[in-house]
Amino acid sequence: MKKISIILMCAGLLITGSCRKDSDFLEVPPKAVVDANVAFSDPNLVLSILGDLYNRYLDFSGLDNGWASFVDFSEAFPSENGSSYFVQRTGWGYGEWGTWDYTYIRELNLFIQRATASTALTDAEKNQFVAEGRFLRASYYFEMVKRMGGVPLITEPLDYDFSGNVAVLQKPRNKESEIYDFVISEAEAIKVLFNSGINDKSRASKGAALAMEARAALYAASIAKYGVTTPQVTLTGGEVGIPSSMATGYYTKALAAAQEIITGGGYSLYKQLPDLSDNYANLFLDKNSSESIFVEDFKANGGKTHGFTTNNQPFSISDEGLDAGRLNPSLNLVEAYEMLNNTYAPIATKTAGGDPIYYTDQLDAFAGRDARLAGTVLLPNGLFKGKRTEVFAGYQLADGSVIASGDATQTRDVPGLGTAIQVVGKDGIVNGGEYRTQTGFYVRKYLDPTVGSGRRGRGSDVNFIRYRYAEVLLNAAEASFELGDAATAAGYINQVRARAGFTTPLTVGQITFDRIVHERRVELVFEGHTLFDMKRWRLANVVWDGNQMTVADLVSNIGDARKRNTQPFGLWPYKYFNPGNPNSGKWIFKETKPASVTGANRFQLGNYYSQIGDGIISANPKIVRQPNQ
Repeated sequence: MKKISIILMCAGLLITGSCRKDSDFLEVPPKAVVDANVAFSDPNLVLSILGDLYNRYLDFSGLDNGWASFVDFSEAFPSENGSSYFVQRTGWGYGEWGTWDYTYIRELNLFIQRATASTALTDAEKNQFVAEGRFLRASYYFEMVKRMGGVPLITEPLDYDFSGNVAVLQKPRNKESEIYDFVISEAEAIKVLFNSGINDKSRASKGAALAMEARAALYAASIAKYGVTTPQVTLTGGEVGIPSSMATGYYTKALAAAQEIITGGGYSLYKQLPDLSDNYANLFLDKNSSESIFVEDFKANGGKTHGFTTNNQPFSISDEGLDAGRLNPSLNLVEAYEMLNNTYAPIATKTAGGDPIYYTDQLDAFAGRDARLAGTVLLPNGLFKGKRTEVFAGYQLADGSVIASGDATQTRDVPGLGTAIQVVGKDGIVNGGEYRTQTGFYVRKYLDPTVGSGRRGRGSDVNFIRYRYAEVLLNAAEASFELGDAATAAGYINQVRARAGFTTPLTVGQITFDRIVHERRVELVFEGHTLFDMKRWRLANVVWDGNQMTVADLVSNIGDARKRNTQPFGLWPYKYFNPGNPNSGKWIFKETKPASVTGANRFQLGNYYSQIGDGIISANPKIVRQPNQ
């Protein structure tokens, strides 16, 4: 795909405009600023300005900011000592996740204004550029409302007259519903303006606009419906909170936008490889995936790469042996993946009588499950770049004792062998052993098998998918369910599940709210949805309630949308050593909480809407403070 090139000298024109002739010296044409009239007469210059605006698109999670954005919320463990605070704190600050970038809004408003006024661009060029600018503006307002609730809605560039009176520039917060209405209406307005011949998925399109509309309307509907469970999280002026009476209207809009993509968008679920786990993993690697709607693109030969693979590859298979293993998916997440008979079950580690279950191959413990598990998580003895990971925590002896060490290079004597041997895996597990897994798992989603992708100097050019077709199907399913049409919801969910290997479709009676929540979790994990889904359903303060977890908590109530998920657990394999016993040499597993997991995630009511800084409120007294702050 063609990348949007960025000409830095053009970025400044959005805020500078043209220069006034104040002296002979200033008559010298500036070298770093292009006059706005000149820039907007040349589509290549306009595209360069637009490229800068795209590069400032705000994602909650992404690949270019490494791995830490995925490790929170107990879905993973951070195997880096400097990031252990993720699992040692007891909650999030009120300012977490906030954003308030009206400089970006102003530059988008200027871009839209100047592109609209251009007389040199063709109608097709003008429509495309204006639509893209409006898409980026609506996207940022969507990011703001998800985090902050209602914010001042400014759609024209504001100019200060230097009179000393700034009151005209001080705008109050709009209602939360009004910001969602703006995002939805903008998507509807611009979807007809895009040039259908543009196939670059790193640029906005009709499909991207509709996908944004469906997601935004679904968020608004959920807040309207489930916000009644947290009445403390409202403001009387509507800046925070949406009336429950608006839920049906928003669900209807979400369904309509999603169905417009489904029936005529030209996208489809990715189905290219016979192995369903490999197929799922590959949809994130294939730049031509039929499922991708809107992406952040990277190019190894274009100077834009990211370090996701460098940071998260298995240690023993890493390109340089320097960086690896930081993002370790949790057992909490692994056990959420169903058996293929549509039932939930923990990973079997003991018999009914309490004896260990012995496995010949570590992978046998995960057999018969949703194919998305092995497509999302690199399991013990999993395959990456043609090599198997080596994950085990020690030798288990017949008397129950364990022989382990601090690293695979530190050998130990095992009774009966007469020689010292390696007693832990090269890829872990050692409590506190950073850059190796401490849960037993590595991440697979987005992990790049290309040679050199894990080197610091090169990096990976795997795309980050912002909108994809599977989410559209799940959005349509949720909206249908909430509108009382479980049959239609089942049809959409079963399409996604069939791609994951389920051969028995869910019945209409099996479509419940818990199923909706579950399906989004396992399909969309590590894609930036976890926090905002829990917030819009008003489940965040329930699942992250600040209480410590036990193994009994971990393995029970799997599939319950309200299940506590405050601490990441691991599943540690041990090699059983008991010469003469038929199970000697086989594997047993133990549910283990890594030693550094001392905190427990606690989401407070004040976390539903990020705090607005005192500096912002001091500069604009019309801004109403958030509730609970």
